[in-house]
Amino acid sequence: MAFCKPTREVAVLAALLTVLSAGEASAQRIEIIRDTEVERTMLSYEQPLLVAAGIDPSTVRMYLVSDPEINAAATQSPIADESEDIIVNTGTFLQLDSPNQMIGILAHETGHIAGGHLVRDTSAMTKASIPMLIGMAVGVIAMAAGQGQAGMGAIMLSQQMAESQFLAFSRAQESTADQMGQRFLMKTHQSGRGMLEVFNKFADENARSAYYNIPFVTDHPADRERIDALQREVDQSPYKDVPDDPKVVHEFHMIQAKLAGFLSRPDAVLQRWPMSDQSEEAHYARAMAYFRQPDLKKAMAEMDALIKAEPKNPYFWELLGQIYVEEAKPEKGVGPYQTAVNLMPDAPLIRIDLARAQLEVQDRTGQLAKAALQNLKIAVQQENNSTAWFEMAQAYSNMGNEPMANLSTAELDYSVGDMAGAARFASLAVHKLPQGTPDWQRASDIVSATRDAVRGGRQR
Repeated sequence: MAFCKPTREVAVLAALLTVLSAGEASAQRIEIIRDTEVERTMLSYEQPLLVAAGIDPSTVRMYLVSDPEINAAATQSPIADESEDIIVNTGTFLQLDSPNQMIGILAHETGHIAGGHLVRDTSAMTKASIPMLIGMAVGVIAMAAGQGQAGMGAIMLSQQMAESQFLAFSRAQESTADQMGQRFLMKTHQSGRGMLEVFNKFADENARSAYYNIPFVTDHPADRERIDALQREVDQSPYKDVPDDPKVVHEFHMIQAKLAGFLSRPDAVLQRWPMSDQSEEAHYARAMAYFRQPDLKKAMAEMDALIKAEPKNPYFWELLGQIYVEEAKPEKGVGPYQTAVNLMPDAPLIRIDLARAQLEVQDRTGQLAKAALQNLKIAVQQENNSTAWFEMAQAYSNMGNEPMANLSTAELDYSVGDMAGAARFASLAVHKLPQGTPDWQRASDIVSATRDAVRGGRQR
């Protein structure tokens, strides 16, 4: 698990989320977590729902945001070649009781995507903003004329009108998303109770008052009429009593333990999963808590228990490698990371971490650079990851191969949308790489692809 360095898509999304979460005084910082285990678990929940909705899963990306509150949202993607994003808070995993509840929330968000609500939201917000802008203009004029109280009243009234208009539109969408989500759950032979349980949790007035400031409640208002409609949908499903698969429940508990182990205070983790608890998820949570204290001896004891129980679990080996590397023992971390990659060769994030460990060993001993570069090349084929390009550029530079360092830097800049930087470093590479080779051709392609963007920037 890592608080990711900004890959192109994460950098763009983080910028968008920062704007969306901006308060009156200042914007909140959004931290997006990249973790193979969590991401694949979320995808295992979401992909069947997308297929049931007739949506190509390859057009939807999922992001995990470090936030303790329950919330999830579907948004129009700001990234080229993607249609929508689904954003899930870490608190959603940590505070829900079952995978069916998480799947219920995702089914609801899938309903928003399938219903075209994300596109129509933009139109509705624009329409709602018209009276607000008019009212604000009137208010400013009144304040300028010395009628401060009347002017402020006009501004506040205009804001209330806009909010009321948009929320009326939003409530209709929420009910539609409920119904569509329930249909997708039925198509995938899953119970709709999880969605009902989550919304019912906040339905009565006392609960809504107590949780008024929680984003999930304010973004997804749940009145009794809506709950009753959801209840009817659930009751009509032949799959209403289908329980969660025990393996899925175990997987969900492991994700909860992992997130808590990394994000919660170590003492709180150890209190929730005391030594008397010898479950696998307890070992997982304690391993991370002890690692963060730090108490390496106890962390290793927990890791030994995990690997003994599941020697072919790549995530356990990944965590062991991370512990060694972060304890400044990369030579011991390479082996566990390599085992994790052998067990899961299609996981680019784990492969990048292996390459990092290998490069740290290279810096100390002069060995493993070639192996690291090979792993980074495979990783960028699996996922266009800017962190991998950064590591590759550093590796080539340390080896004295400046043309390939320049090409890797050009790829890095191109991946994060820095067209000027990409053009500059690709041009340097073109002049030094052997003409006609695949690397020379790639550098030439980047120069060509960035030419128009660079010219446009100069004209502005």
